[in-house]
Parts: sequence; structure tokens; C-alpha cells
Amino acid sequence: MTDVQTAVSTSIVVDASAEHAFAVFTEDMDSWWPKEHHVLQAPLARMVLEPSVGGEIYDVGTDGSECHWGQVLAYEPPRRLVFSWGVSTQWQLETDPDKRSEVEVRFTAEDAARTRVDIEHRHIDRHGEGWEAMRDAVGSSGGWIVGLRAFALRVSQERVTDRS
Repeated sequence: MTDVQTAVSTSIVVDASAEHAFAVFTEDMDSWWPKEHHVLQAPLARMVLEPSVGGEIYDVGTDGSECHWGQVLAYEPPRRLVFSWGVSTQWQLETDPDKRSEVEVRFTAEDAARTRVDIEHRHIDRHGEGWEAMRDAVGSSGGWIVGLRAFALRVSQERVTDRS
């Protein structure tokens, strides 16, 4: 029997405290999330993460449209965030909660000014037929690592701004 991978993981180390990294990731997701990574018909104007268990994650288009694609499942500042991923294998909104995967983000302080950020996107097989392509896409060089690199850049730019 073959062990099928139904999750992908990636990580990055950022030059920020765990508290600051968690705050930027959750409270200012809009400032670093790649604008081309959304499922709205209109261009992305902003992204919102409501900071509590049960809170929604949604995109707002330049035309005012909204796409509620995630729900916060665990909110434990500054260590852990878990949310549902309501994007189908066709890269459209997934309305069936049983066909949503989960994303866990862990923030581990390496020291007072450096934090390791680990992402595990799991249960991708819940998406049904074609889930392997989604797993491969989010695990590719154009997937989660793009967001993490943008996040690290955002955190480092803020540090430069804070010093001036």
C-alpha cells in the first residue's frame, strides 16, 4: 500500500519577534498576501481575517464584492493559527464545508528577534476529485512559499521603516 501525501508543508524564518510576526500575518494579511492569489471575479482590493475562533477570512474586490473562503478554527496568539481553506480544485469558492482543507500556521521564536513560521496545508484530499493537482500547486514553487516570502519581505520592510 502506498502512503499518499494529503498535506504539504513549508517554512521560513523571519526577522521579527513571534508576537510581531503573528500580528502582521493575521492583522495585516492584506499587506503581504499575493494579490493574484484570490478567487474573486474583480481585482483584489483587500483581504480580511477576523481574529477569533469562528472568524471569517474573506477577500473584498475593487467592485465591493466579497468572497468568504475561510474560517478561523484556532486562534492562539502568538503561537498558532488554523483556518479552513474553502477553495475548490477548480480554484473557485468551495461552499461545502466537508470539502474544505485546513491550514495550520505555527510561529516559533528562535530568539527575541527571529521567528520560524511553519505552514502545514492538510486534508487536501477532502476537496475530492482532482485534489492531487491542488496539493501539487500549493506545494510548488508558486504556492505557499510565494506567500511566505512576501510575508518575510513585508516584515523586513517594516523593520527598515521602524529604524528610520
